[in-house]
Amino acid sequence: MNQTSKKTSTIVLVIDDEPQIRRLLRVTLEANGYKVFAAETGNDGIVQAAQCRPDVILLDLGLPDLEGVEVLKRLREWSSVPVIILSVREHENDKIAALDAGADDFVTKPFSSGELLARLRTTLRRNQPQSAETIFCTGKIEVDLAARIVRKNGQEVKLTPTEYSLLRLFVVHAGKVLTHRQLLIEVWGPTAVDQTHSLRVHIAHLRDKLEDNAAQPKFIITEPAVGYRAVRFDE
Repeated sequence: MNQTSKKTSTIVLVIDDEPQIRRLLRVTLEANGYKVFAAETGNDGIVQAAQCRPDVILLDLGLPDLEGVEVLKRLREWSSVPVIILSVREHENDKIAALDAGADDFVTKPFSSGELLARLRTTLRRNQPQSAETIFCTGKIEVDLAARIVRKNGQEVKLTPTEYSLLRLFVVHAGKVLTHRQLLIEVWGPTAVDQTHSLRVHIAHLRDKLEDNAAQPKFIITEPAVGYRAVRFDE
């Protein structure tokens, strides 16, 4: 089965006020087998999201009627559809606000078609309904979520409870950017949102135990000033 035939039922909703961006995205996505709907305002995008029930949304932050983050918050009141932010804004606070509001990924304009399509495939794959995947493998690393056992090169790796809690979040949300705030709240609780130093220390320990080269990690990747992302890779 070719790539296009596998994707004919995948619906993408583009919410962006720039006609040239909508045109570019439509051409690129339709050439790769996606069905595309488009909206140029936040309110129209919310209405179309309810009507066409997209599999994924590409959302600009700078819309004429509503901020993209506000659109995202309204969508999250009734929908868990994956959302990828597309924006010229490069400041980390914009990325953090969008990710904390429920975005699945953030792509900065200008972007290459190849990068966007790869992010799109990753986001869709991560959000597919799955039979309970209890064993996560990437490179030499294996995480058995049911048994709470971590192995590297077939040998068990001893983790502290906190390290394992962090690793489990990365595995369950593999491919998704997790902000510092999200990680701190999930592992340490809502009163720990300022404890970024402790988070960095535990991430460093995880890398020391799991990465072949902690200084050049392949598994737990830093998103500068925003958070971290776990990725699958092949040796």
